[in-house]
Parts: sequence; structure tokens; C-alpha cells
Amino acid sequence: MSTELPVRQVRDASRRMVRQLGLLADGAGAAAGGPTLSECHVLTELGREAPLTITELADRLALDKSTMSRTVGRLRRRGLVGAVKAPDKRAKPIRLTPKGRRAVAQLDRAADRQVAAALERLDPAGRGAVVEGLELYAKALARSRALRDYTIRPVRQSDDPALARMIRRVMAEYGVADSVCVGEGSEVDAMYDAYRGDRSQYLVVARGRRVLGGGGIGPLAGAAASVCELRKMYFLPELRGLGLGRTVLERLLERARALGYRQCYLETSDPMAEARRLYERAGFREVDRQVGNTGYTSCNRWYLKEL
Repeated sequence: MSTELPVRQVRDASRRMVRQLGLLADGAGAAAGGPTLSECHVLTELGREAPLTITELADRLALDKSTMSRTVGRLRRRGLVGAVKAPDKRAKPIRLTPKGRRAVAQLDRAADRQVAAALERLDPAGRGAVVEGLELYAKALARSRALRDYTIRPVRQSDDPALARMIRRVMAEYGVADSVCVGEGSEVDAMYDAYRGDRSQYLVVARGRRVLGGGGIGPLAGAAASVCELRKMYFLPELRGLGLGRTVLERLLERARALGYRQCYLETSDPMAEARRLYERAGFREVDRQVGNTGYTSCNRWYLKEL
């Protein structure tokens, strides 16, 4: 099976879908006195969940706040939306007016008819494939957009305080209390120095100046020189589910191969089920005994991967 991404096929199918749905005629609705495409999206979002602030609407529709403010302003002048009284006058929530709710109902009926007409041409299996495919594609697009805000880079000395707080917070979350990590003056307080060696690397996941996660590799104490250890791979909850763990792990394993390692070993514990699934999907296999001497006392699951 080819591993080449079907980029052109997906783009071509997306263009055809946009044309058939009439989404290119954004100005037609406005010319006829009706809402534009962007206004339809705002009305639909408010019809699904309200009230929402300008910032929340902009985030959901992937638009900048100034564009969203102008769009909402047009809808307010036409009596389709209105502001809700709130304690914070700087972030007034927006909701549909009765006229706006009628407009959304009309939009829904027209869109339902259009989609139903197309789905009727498919058998049940085909309809299920359409729903599943669109859901997967929409989630992948959302995840890709979210990842643009994050940076994966080598650790800096200025990261040390934030990294120490992050690691200890995640360890406390999972009930891990190894003295080599939680003790003051331990490796986690000086991560930059700990990974400056020629055969080590630590990658940090940051959003702007905030350090939100990371992971590293280095020689495994008490083991052959060909074996590296996956170390201190922890992520705050807001990073989980975005695929960043897999990306960091892949980069670390690639770096390990470049450094001449032939095996990668890690230790984890029962509560870290999500992490274990990540490792297993990456090709780590569980072994029945400890390798080398990591110094951990809270870990009871051991994994090894051939590089």
C-alpha cells in the first residue's frame, strides 16, 4: 500500500463539494438581501449554542476578531442578533433574536433538503462512509489548525523553572512520587544541563513563552552504550489529544537512531494508560524485567523498542 498522502485527491473532492453546495456564491445572498456565507455560519453557531462572545465565535469559525466584529455588527443592524447583559462589559455575549431564530430555521431547512437529496443517491453503507469520512477529516483539520500555535524545540536554560513545575504537576496528577524527580535539586530542576551531553536531547513543547510539555532521550545507566532511555516525557492536560506526544516521540526516536542507538527503553506505571497506548502504537513492546538502572521506584511497567 502506498504511504503517499492523497493531498490532491482530497483538495479536488473538497473543491467539487464547495461548488456543488453553492458556497462560492457568498455575495449572492447579500445582493438579494439575505445573509452572506460568513453570516450564515455565525447564525448557525449561535443557533447551536448561545450565547457566545465575539472571541468565541472567531475561534470557532477560524476568523480574526475584527472580521467577526464587522460580521456581527451587520447582523445586529438587521435585527438578527443582540447582545446579552453580562458583568464584563468588554466581552458581551451575543445571541439570536426571534428574527434570527427564524432565519436559522429557514437556513437549516434549505440545507437539510440539499444534503438529503444527495444522500438519497447513496446506499446505507455509502451514507455511513460519508458521515465517518467527513467527521474524521473535520477533526483532522481542527487538530492541524490547533497545532500551528505550538512549537517543538530543544530545551533552553530559561525553560528549567517551568519544566520543573510541569513535570511535578503531571507526576502528582498520576500519583508518581520518585525522589529522583520530585526531590528538590533533582534532575528536573536543571533539565538544560542534564541533556547537554552529546548523546542526549530534550524537546520542549511551548505555546508562545509557556512550556506545556516535553520529552527526552539519553544514555541508559547500567546498560550497553547501544541502549538509550526515553525520559521525562510529560504533557499538561491541554496538550493531550492533539497528536503532539506522537510527534515528539517520533522526533526523539529519529534522533536516537542518528546518535547510533539500537534500542530505546522506558519505564512507566499503571496509572499512565494513555502514555502506554502511545508507546505501544509506536512499536514499544512490554518486557518482564527492568533494564539498566533508571533510579525510579514508582514505575512497574517496562518497555523496549528496536531502533
